[in-house]
Parts: sequence; structure tokens; C-alpha cells
Amino acid sequence: QVQLVESGGGLVQPGGSPRLSCAASGSIFRVNVMGWYRQAPGKQRELVATITSDGITNYADSMKGRFTISRDNAKNTVYLQMNSLQPEDTAVYYCNADVIISRGLWWRNYWGQGTQVTVSS
Repeated sequence: QVQLVESGGGLVQPGGSPRLSCAASGSIFRVNVMGWYRQAPGKQRELVATITSDGITNYADSMKGRFTISRDNAKNTVYLQMNSLQPEDTAVYYCNADVIISRGLWWRNYWGQGTQVTVSS
């Protein structure tokens, strides 16, 4: 009933600065915390950044300074601006969100399908 769709991934050259987007749609009453995670080949999924509905951000230490998370509550969309990408940043980037689908119900957690970001020359 709730879908998270990522966009903006693809092949980028080292030093590139793509911007990822993730839009939540479907049966939505309220979107709470949204975030980005990534999973490189052979590694576990790791936190990139999260942002609350009030705009409070949290970054993994390795991402702080290079990545910027933001959101547009009116569009139920979260963004990830990535700067100075290197081959080690190659991964599938996943969108995540806590969503209340109807008033009176508690939140549920959803994942997007992920978007591949490949950093290579």
C-alpha cells in the first residue's frame, strides 16, 4: 500500500556529485523519520543518514561532510546530495521511511527497492 521509489542513481565518474531522490506514495497519513542506507557488494547494509519530519539530521561518521540529507514534507520526498564520490561509494542505496498509513494506527517501516550507484571511470 505504501511505496518508496528511489531515483537518481546510475554510473558516475569519480568526483561526481549526484543527487538521489525518494518519494513515498500510497496510503499515507504521515511520514515520520526518513533515511538513506547503502549496501556494497559483500558487505552489510549501513546507515548513511536520517532526517526527522522536523528536519533534524543524523549522519554516519564516514558520510558527514560529504553527504547532505534533506526532505520536502509536502511531497513526502527525501533527498541525498552526494559529493566527491569515489569507487568505494559504489553500492545500492536504499530509501527507508516510517509511515503512519491512517489516523489512529502506529507507524510502519518501509524500504524502497534501491538504486544502484556505480562510481567508475
